[in-house]
Amino acid sequence: MAEEDYGHFVDWNQMGDLAKSSGPTKVDCKDLKEFKEMARQGYWAKNHKLRAQVYQQLIKTIPCRTVTPDAEVYRDLMGNAATKKPASHIPLPDFVDGSPVPRYCLKTDAVTSAHQIINCLAGQFPDISHCPSLPAVTSLLLHFSVDEAQCFEHVSRILACNEPGKRLLDQTFLAYESSCMTFGDLANKYCTAAHKLIVATAQDVLEVYSDWQRWVLGDLPFSHIVRILDVYLVEGYKILFRVAIALLKFYRKHKAGVQGGQGNQQQQDSSKVRADIQAFVKGIASTVSPDKLLEKAFSIRLFSRKEITLLQLTNEKSLQQKGITVKQKRQNVQLALNPDTFSSEIVTAKEMRDIWSWIPERFALCQPQLLFTTSTHGCSLNRFYSHCEGYEPTLLLIRTTDGDVCGAFLSTDWEERKRGGNKVSFFGTGECFVFRLKPEIERYEWVVIRHPELASSIKTQDQEDTASSEGQNPDNNSLQQPEKAAGDLSPFLSARHFNLNSKNTSMFMAGNFDSIIVGGGEGNALYIDSELNHGRSGRCATFDNPPLCAESFQVSLLEVWGFQDAMAS
Repeated sequence: MAEEDYGHFVDWNQMGDLAKSSGPTKVDCKDLKEFKEMARQGYWAKNHKLRAQVYQQLIKTIPCRTVTPDAEVYRDLMGNAATKKPASHIPLPDFVDGSPVPRYCLKTDAVTSAHQIINCLAGQFPDISHCPSLPAVTSLLLHFSVDEAQCFEHVSRILACNEPGKRLLDQTFLAYESSCMTFGDLANKYCTAAHKLIVATAQDVLEVYSDWQRWVLGDLPFSHIVRILDVYLVEGYKILFRVAIALLKFYRKHKAGVQGGQGNQQQQDSSKVRADIQAFVKGIASTVSPDKLLEKAFSIRLFSRKEITLLQLTNEKSLQQKGITVKQKRQNVQLALNPDTFSSEIVTAKEMRDIWSWIPERFALCQPQLLFTTSTHGCSLNRFYSHCEGYEPTLLLIRTTDGDVCGAFLSTDWEERKRGGNKVSFFGTGECFVFRLKPEIERYEWVVIRHPELASSIKTQDQEDTASSEGQNPDNNSLQQPEKAAGDLSPFLSARHFNLNSKNTSMFMAGNFDSIIVGGGEGNALYIDSELNHGRSGRCATFDNPPLCAESFQVSLLEVWGFQDAMAS
């Protein structure tokens, strides 16, 4: 077989029509525009050897760092070992985040080779901290490599690409997470109907969109992904966005056919929606050909690399401002609480651990610090403010005389209330949430996190919202406006930035001389009077919560906890 040089790792029995070589045997092209057209048309798609040679040519032209590991480095490191451990004995690095090596019609031994290559790459690229797509890219390029060393060199060049404004693979959690947010923005703009379907059916839209790269690099069958790889190596990262949006469009069409329209949509756990999309993508060959998928991807008009770059940078900036730059394992959150020194009259150490598992990850290693308690400081709103001002964020805990326990995580310093003068002025960010622990445990996040479309009603001028001293519905909103004009950001992006106005759904916390309020819009999640004695709880639009306890209640005990930096202490 003529392809043997470049098909050493391939299980040809699984390749189907791709095992038969036909079409051109040579590419004589120097013009990039012409090369781009040939890639889109699949000029070399029917000849495995020609495709391998084209890939080698394209990868060699990638501008790379001065010191980029090559095939010789791999041979020096790995030697010519005659025996290999099974893939199960060669665990993948943590930075792939559990992504397996896709089989892609490879021999069993080839999967083991991919594991070895990825582990060698991890040693040569210590700056990679998060790269879930690396197993798929390695598996694909192994198809078109003479040996492991050549595959190692090809992947190394992709990772080491340093061309300004060009990216091929996300290699940090910040880049990956911002790409998921960017995909949400693009989906909302370029396939609105499909985006609305996801919003209507999934409890957490961003959780569904966090799989977007895996749809393309991992779930697509080999016949489809290899055609995308043709274009990806010529045009770069943006083709992944195009294809993922096309997949979302086909998924919506598929669901419409299954349901006979859009009338039967019911919201369900996000993991079920993710599994449903994954199953659709894996089985897409039965309904959508590779060429049809690419045709749909390139039919999206006005879709530019510049727009993707701007959205990506904006999202990265937002994540950096929130301190979300690395992926943290949530089990570490529990380690922050020392049960020997922790003492609360409202919650146990276990209950505080439960609350700790909900807080933003950048506070995970902080220790709880008691700032105020009515049992020690008395039932005075002035003393509440004097003890809590200067601390951000804070945790409010309430036990009622009926024995119910509820509270709120509050992102912003209570001193911010002074901006409103004598009016009750709402402030805070979308990281705020309310919860109840007794009689049952439940958390209620900002409603816009689950329903980004609610952020579409964005104000473009400063407004000040007032609420009556009774804590009733305010007529307007008073929230800090973003530096950038709100109209410059899509609704999905706005929602994830946690600081954009949305009528009645961004009223997080407020206070004045006679009350404190958590949650507004059509009611208040919590309202406490000036004597910290009487309170009310009801549904509010900001958190879309039921009453957290009895609608009218007496406060038995109230505590406020701060977050003390464990390292500083």
